[in-house]
Amino acid sequence: MNAESTYGNKVIPVLGMICLLAAGAIHAYPQRNDTLSLTIVFAGDVMGHDAQITAARDTVTNSYDYGPVFRYVSPYISQADIAVANLEVTLAGPPYKGYPEFSSPDALAIALRDAGFDVMIQANNHALDRGEAGFVRTLSVLDSLDLLHTGTFADARSRELDYPLILEKRNIRIALLNYTYGTNGLTIPEPFVINRIDSLQIRDDLKKAALAKPDFTIVTIHWGNEYEREANEMQRLLAKFLLANGADAVIGSHPHVVQPVELVHRIDSSLCTVVVYSLGIFVSNQRDRYRDGGILFELRLGKSGGRTFIMNCSFMPAWVYREDKPGKSSFCILPVRLFEKNGDSLDLKEYDIYRLRRFAEDTRNLLIGIPENGFF
Repeated sequence: MNAESTYGNKVIPVLGMICLLAAGAIHAYPQRNDTLSLTIVFAGDVMGHDAQITAARDTVTNSYDYGPVFRYVSPYISQADIAVANLEVTLAGPPYKGYPEFSSPDALAIALRDAGFDVMIQANNHALDRGEAGFVRTLSVLDSLDLLHTGTFADARSRELDYPLILEKRNIRIALLNYTYGTNGLTIPEPFVINRIDSLQIRDDLKKAALAKPDFTIVTIHWGNEYEREANEMQRLLAKFLLANGADAVIGSHPHVVQPVELVHRIDSSLCTVVVYSLGIFVSNQRDRYRDGGILFELRLGKSGGRTFIMNCSFMPAWVYREDKPGKSSFCILPVRLFEKNGDSLDLKEYDIYRLRRFAEDTRNLLIGIPENGFF
């Protein structure tokens, strides 16, 4: 039986009788000679706090370079067929500023592109941080860098033409949708559009996505309670609603900590779906336990005999290392597997090695049953 709940005063039919599967169950379809495959990697929140801006600045040339931040994860990101990150800053130009009204240098977006990212999702609570001019400039910078983006639009016409975002590679077509719970209380000025969580609108969008005949539909969503490591009831209800209305995967952001991953069996077919409640932080200056890292989540899709399915999925814990030097810090995202047994290779201090290992243990304990990626 279907139940009903509400989210944002909208009625949400909730899919009943969803059963969780063991991780191995997603290997139900053996690879055949005609099987196509596609790998998609998702990264969490890309933040731009004041300390990060200072770290990226060359005081001699007054230029910015974020390349070193991504140097250890770039080999992995670059090998994905499609790589997606949650850009939780504006690119509004100077004066550059961190929390609470983020504006990062364009160099951050350049470094993300050069690290291997293809798509920025933008529907989040910081999309309007620097007003109308910052909103427009962010879109313009991403376009100039040939970085695909979705979730925010210059006007309703742009949304009508470009949404959902359709990605096609290796003869597999992906529909990508993106929504946020809010914009920190700021009213979205006309004619701009920022996708908000509205069950009626989302249902219509998923119907529109289906008309494009995608092989796989992914909803990325900014939701949940900050710093809570378990998904709340509204997240769970909304995830069921999304899966019931055509989503094949749900990828969450906003809590700034990793939340559970669930593999779910569709009651109307033998196929699996996946819900990642929160990817956590990709990069930021947050240093508290659980907030100093996140996961890179990989979906490997297969397509054979007219069916598209999840061949496997995996997570890669990535910890944000901040090296403090006199007058300046530096930031670097460290794949845990690469450094947890060999911290000396980066000259990590004993306390940093401890924190990296603690983050790894916390994350693995939370995601028991989900395979860990073995790229490194």
